[in-house]
Amino acid sequence: MKDYKKYFIKVIERNFPDRSKSIMTDIDNHFKGISTDISFAATSDNPIDKRLDFSGYFLALIKTLDLQGENFETIRRFSLEVVTEYVRPKNKLQQWLKRLPVKLVNTWIAALVIKSLNKRVSKNSNANGFVAKIITDKQETYGLGYGIDILECGICKLYEKHSYQKFAPILCEVDELTSGFAGLQLVRTGTIALGSKKCDFRFKKNNNR
Repeated sequence: MKDYKKYFIKVIERNFPDRSKSIMTDIDNHFKGISTDISFAATSDNPIDKRLDFSGYFLALIKTLDLQGENFETIRRFSLEVVTEYVRPKNKLQQWLKRLPVKLVNTWIAALVIKSLNKRVSKNSNANGFVAKIITDKQETYGLGYGIDILECGICKLYEKHSYQKFAPILCEVDELTSGFAGLQLVRTGTIALGSKKCDFRFKKNNNR
């Protein structure tokens, strides 16, 4: 079983105790069709493409609940409930590991990693995947020395292909959660899912966390 699936099961069982098994069966069946569109992500040279597996399972959840008559806000609430369960640090070690990259971002080791990473994320290894650019100018990144522009969003492409693009912005909200757990405040002027030409990720250190 995929590592993240248990969090979907937990939320579905909590909210739909009488029909959780049938819902999970429907999610798995929808994911079988979706997975063919994102199979490339497992071997992609672009590490951001790895997010498509989780996002595809998310799409299967959304499609299942939508076809069962749940409205947008209900689907959004359940989706964010799953994400919170998934990304929240489970112990102090995980919490420390999530904050570690922020502490290392200005080291020479990080500089080498970021340079290598930028080469990989800037290539469109698959037409259905991501293309991004890493920003290291401190003036553009609130002094942090790290930001990222998503120029092509694999999630938006996937959701649009399945005619569920209106639900893609829910995944954008996930970025705020993950940033918060890393001790950062996400600053963003727009997302592709909401019509912008790019998703600009900039971060401020959250000194209160």
